[in-house]
Amino acid sequence: MGVFSFLTTDTRESVPNKWQDDRPTFTVYMKDDKGNVWKESAYEGYGDFGGKDIYELLAEMNGFEGRDKGIEIFFKPIRGMKYPNLVRDKSREWEDKLLLDCPDQGHFYGGIEIY
Repeated sequence: MGVFSFLTTDTRESVPNKWQDDRPTFTVYMKDDKGNVWKESAYEGYGDFGGKDIYELLAEMNGFEGRDKGIEIFFKPIRGMKYPNLVRDKSREWEDKLLLDCPDQGHFYGGIEIY
């Protein structure tokens, strides 16, 4: 299984995972369009924020079920879909914005070494 990471909705920062040494982790809040909030202080890189899977939430927010459907929506965006927000500022309201993945996967900030 690979690692997944995202850019925060409010600051466009990479959400680093706790297994890498290049950047310290920080608290991020995952929010849905119904006002639910999940707090994550040490992201592990597998899509779980505060005990809730971001891909399952993505599916649920759009009337579907399951992590696989959420992954499908994320990697093949469909117009009109709602996305969870990942924010550093807990007081921010949910915004109708696309969830962006981190090109460094929250881990490979110095580039990938090939042996």
